[in-house]
Amino acid sequence: MRRRTRPLAVLLAIGVAAPLAACATGESGPPVLTWYINPDNGGQAEIAASCTEEADGEYRIETSLLPRDAAAQREQLVRRLAANDGSIDLMSLDPPFIPEFSGAGFLADVPDDVADETTQDVVQGAIDASTWKDELVAIPFWANTQVLWYRESVAEAAGLDMSEPVTWDEIIEASDDQDTVLAVQGARAESLTVWINALVASAGGEIITDPEAPADELELGLATDAGREAARIVGEIGGSGVGGPGLPNADESASLTVFQGDRGGFMVNWPFVWSSTVGAVDAGSLDEELLDDIGWAPYPQVVEGEDARPPYGGISIGVGAFSAHTDLAYEAVRCIVSPENQAEYFVTNGNPAASTEAYEDPDVQEAYPMYELIRDSLEQAAPRPQTLYYNEVSTGLQQTWHPPAQVDPDSTPETSTDFIVAVLRGERLL
Repeated sequence: MRRRTRPLAVLLAIGVAAPLAACATGESGPPVLTWYINPDNGGQAEIAASCTEEADGEYRIETSLLPRDAAAQREQLVRRLAANDGSIDLMSLDPPFIPEFSGAGFLADVPDDVADETTQDVVQGAIDASTWKDELVAIPFWANTQVLWYRESVAEAAGLDMSEPVTWDEIIEASDDQDTVLAVQGARAESLTVWINALVASAGGEIITDPEAPADELELGLATDAGREAARIVGEIGGSGVGGPGLPNADESASLTVFQGDRGGFMVNWPFVWSSTVGAVDAGSLDEELLDDIGWAPYPQVVEGEDARPPYGGISIGVGAFSAHTDLAYEAVRCIVSPENQAEYFVTNGNPAASTEAYEDPDVQEAYPMYELIRDSLEQAAPRPQTLYYNEVSTGLQQTWHPPAQVDPDSTPETSTDFIVAVLRGERLL
């Protein structure tokens, strides 16, 4: 069962009871900046150590690990910030939560010179996801996007020319013809919201048409041609069986397992697919022939001839509004998000860079031969709906667009709209 995330208003009400990290103790030495990080392979801790050394005694960066689940990360940070916790100097933020944190006054203003420097040569998707009300409120760190992975043997047998963009309808038909699985993320989880948003955006629509509106006036763009086309694709993949029997429970890792199996054909997923498969081949758990058979292409088009809007993910760095060292925190951010650190983080932890300069690094190009596709996809990527009420919108989508086999273009967009609007008005519960 999906864990329900408490709304911000409730957390604000109980925030004063949340345990706080220790405040400054007056110990001698340089100021300590605490960076709350999401779980990774140790890369953020290594960057913290490197930037501490580069600071040459001006400050030290210590990391504090957040929960693995994004909703739990949000809740922990909100509890502390609602109590004006000054121990949060830096935080790694999932993009959908940035408007909420900014709107609640939890983020320190970004100085103009820092904004100019840290958005230079940065992919547009990362800038858009770090912006709220036309102001940069967090600093792009690493960015992520999905591409279309395919088995070259399957595409060739189906007669698809993968040197040109393909549509969802084409890969659905090819999967059906070749009796292979089109691996997508159909589980009732954030990954389903990611998929729905990419489909709606690729069809020229938006899930939320007025993101800055108050809850009772928020307007959704689901009951539109774009929303109905998104529902048609989800329903067809679910109902036809080309998504495989495990589709209703498939997350990113499950999709990859299916793609690597005997019936793998096509898959939309993040770039970790490549490093994970390379590692498995090196470890001897997968054959080299599989790696040689994997190709990559732009995210599928919804409308033939119109560029897709692939999903956007990643992490931006926020500076806590109650930090006693906001100036030093922004100096640290400059170091953390340097192109050199982003390139190293990409190679060692598998998280793509927001900086386009990082893609010129030879180590990046060797580790990820599809680096150009990743970079170009990030320029076209569509962030998830930016709103103060993201949790309600995302959870509402997951409840009404699941399971995929029951998604109907004639009813699901309207049903989903009615449900989410009722939740925002306090007439329904998630």
